Amino acid sequence: MTFSIIGRDLETGHFGVAVSTAVPCVGAMVPHVEPGVGAIATQSFTNVRLGIDGLKVMKLGLNPEAALIALLVQDKEATRRQVAGINVNDTPYVYSGDSCVDWYGSHEGEHYCVQGNMLVGEDTITAMAEAFEASTGFLGERLLQALEAGQAAGGDKRGRESAALLVAPLLPDQPLSKLDVRVDQHPDPVAELRRIFDLLGERYREEAKALQK
Repeated sequence: MTFSIIGRDLETGHFGVAVSTAVPCVGAMVPHVEPGVGAIATQSFTNVRLGIDGLKVMKLGLNPEAALIALLVQDKEATRRQVAGINVNDTPYVYSGDSCVDWYGSHEGEHYCVQGNMLVGEDTITAMAEAFEASTGFLGERLLQALEAGQAAGGDKRGRESAALLVAPLLPDQPLSKLDVRVDQHPDPVAELRRIFDLLGERYREEAKALQK
């Protein structure tokens, strides 16, 4: 139903999620980010509590794998879920239940994870991973480039409707405020997400550079 990428920037401490799907309001459901804690993408018959409570448990000190497994064992529909998490120090973790709809799968990198379900095929995931690894600069730009690559490779096999980009800094009092861009009920949501991001993005790129100094 969805393809997404979560990532972290080691230099600035940003966490972020970029996502697109063929149903409305993906930005209200899938991406979850908390400064200084991490990021979670929860999708495939989405259980929003995996994102909300997952960040709470991670804030207590559990790594993404331990936090999400602890919640999944309490979820009676866990086999239908797909969820990924990342924090400051640990390897990204992704879970895909056996009842997710084909094509589904994921790719974990050192500082990011790509995941999707009900996709045209594996090419979507591969293209997103390659685009992220080849990119540099502000995390929001890198995540969006990956999302664009995934859409170009096929994306959600049902079509296009919504997309979102959510990025948060390391600490709440840092100069870069949270970036939260959402597109709903649009014929080409990833392209529209790019258009809006480019209107806002220069400010975030400059402040991100300032954090790296």
